[in-house]
Amino acid sequence: MIECENIKKSVIQNHYDVSTLFYRLLWGQHIHHGFWSADESPSIAQIQLTQELAKLAGIQRDSVVYDIGCGMGGSSRWLAKNLDCRVTGVTLSPLQRFWAATESRLGQYKTRPKFLRADAEVIDFPAQSANAVWSIECTEHLFDKPAFFARAARWIKPGGCFALCAWLAGESPMTDTQIAEATKVCEGMFCPSLGSQSDYVSWFEKAGLEVRVKTICTAQVKQTWEICRKRVERTGVRYLAKVLGKNHVLFLDHFDAILNAYDSGAMEYGMFVASKPDSSNN
Repeated sequence: MIECENIKKSVIQNHYDVSTLFYRLLWGQHIHHGFWSADESPSIAQIQLTQELAKLAGIQRDSVVYDIGCGMGGSSRWLAKNLDCRVTGVTLSPLQRFWAATESRLGQYKTRPKFLRADAEVIDFPAQSANAVWSIECTEHLFDKPAFFARAARWIKPGGCFALCAWLAGESPMTDTQIAEATKVCEGMFCPSLGSQSDYVSWFEKAGLEVRVKTICTAQVKQTWEICRKRVERTGVRYLAKVLGKNHVLFLDHFDAILNAYDSGAMEYGMFVASKPDSSNN
């Protein structure tokens, strides 16, 4: 695991409070990578990542889903609209919660998704109350990942699942150059640590979950940052970032760092689905 000790939670919250504007301008309503199988548009690729994870997880209609790190609520709304899921989204950012709730009120749903402003490392839900815990690109920002996995596993009903996408560190052993590249990403994107695929499998298993999907799909998602870099170059968004503070300039200037880390193997992008054993089937 790659660790970056100088990251503070207050900085992470501020980053998302302010940088939500950059994400919306540069990318779209989904604060996560796109997933390409051909030459789809970025807006389609964003939806395809949600669709791919939902398909791998086998999310059923009318499922109770806790979307941890829901951002602006894009995946929460997709699950509610397309699968009639009863979704509760959680974000650390008050601005993101407001944005997600506002857009939710404009849509038509069988059950309208709810959004909470809360810390994923503190919030708790009743035991065995969810069919699925869902998290896309949130765990990178958690300080105690094993503790979160243990808590989240308790929320899942027997037979339910934890569906997750994450930025990953490359597998050990890594070269000094690779470690430096991954550390640079942590610093620029405010990640206390990056776990490898093996780390995530271990955290799932120690939480009592059985990993049934673990896939690396870096090649399908890395175009995200190529597109964002081009959009930064042809717009005036960097000038806006300078006005808002150095951390936001740092964020924009680290798009190349992510691409370099993906190319060298210092970073990977992974999807996971882990199931909670159903003792009634034994």
